[in-house]
Amino acid sequence: MAETMMKNTYFQTLNSDDLISLVGVNDQYLKLIQDYFDVELTNQGDGISLKGLEPDVLLVEQLLKSLSNLISQCVKINGSDVMSAIKMAQKGTLDYFEDLYQKILIRDAKGKPIRIKNLSQAHYVEAIKHHDVVFGIGPAGTGKTYLAVIMAISAFKRGEVERIILTRPAVEAGENLGFLPGDLKDKIDPYLRPIYDALYAIFGTEATNRLMEREIIEIAPLAYMRGRTLDSAFVILDEAQNTTRSQMKMFLTRLGFDSKMIVNGDITQVDLPYNAKSGLIEAKQRLQDISAIKFVNFSANDVVRNPVVTKIIEAYEKNEEQE
Repeated sequence: MAETMMKNTYFQTLNSDDLISLVGVNDQYLKLIQDYFDVELTNQGDGISLKGLEPDVLLVEQLLKSLSNLISQCVKINGSDVMSAIKMAQKGTLDYFEDLYQKILIRDAKGKPIRIKNLSQAHYVEAIKHHDVVFGIGPAGTGKTYLAVIMAISAFKRGEVERIILTRPAVEAGENLGFLPGDLKDKIDPYLRPIYDALYAIFGTEATNRLMEREIIEIAPLAYMRGRTLDSAFVILDEAQNTTRSQMKMFLTRLGFDSKMIVNGDITQVDLPYNAKSGLIEAKQRLQDISAIKFVNFSANDVVRNPVVTKIIEAYEKNEEQE
């Protein structure tokens, strides 16, 4: 069997500005790539030298080319984009990386384009477009809630729905709600903060508050859904792993005409008391074969936060498997 050869090569960018965008501040993107591939990368001022085993060098060279192509199309890349490229390179799907950036889902309140970051997010968005009920299951940081809110806002702007309803169970994760100051809204709002953050980022604070005053956007704890039929609505249930069986059944049976439901959660982060079984876990077992319902699974590899978050999730998952 032939021995793998060492390879030295040079990746040259079109101009110095492109190189700065590609390597990041203080070469942080090069350092990030080196953490995942056994390739030595050096910023030479007008390009990047690569040194390592030939298969690794060729793969990293393709990775740099994909990122460079985005930069030449005026896409401003950041750390999450580099991590997405790294993970797709590791999984052998780098050929699809640039395609993810060809479509802008929406622009946020500051005009910044929001795009899909990986194939799991692409599958999730397509599922939302073509199914009445979609379950997004996976760890925090994979963009489930954020993308669901984006799709809800897009549907509202196109006139496909008349209102957006966002809910989550108010389950205490080690803290006691009763000791928090204020009335019920004050106690519940911290549990709904991630939803508020997503709306404020996309719509802007003033526009979001106006739509909430007009009840076009409703944010409420899950218990408020009981007894309602939700027609012409885009309904998002977040932190669904903390629903009980009866709560999940109650929520899903609220679905009305011309409506969509998105159910997001992480089955490894159940905070239900007394070892109660998660309604999300049971729904996954019971509803897999219904054609109008789609399940999309995310993993630690789909996390689009700081790369350390991926390593933390993987470390916990490994430890839980051993236990």
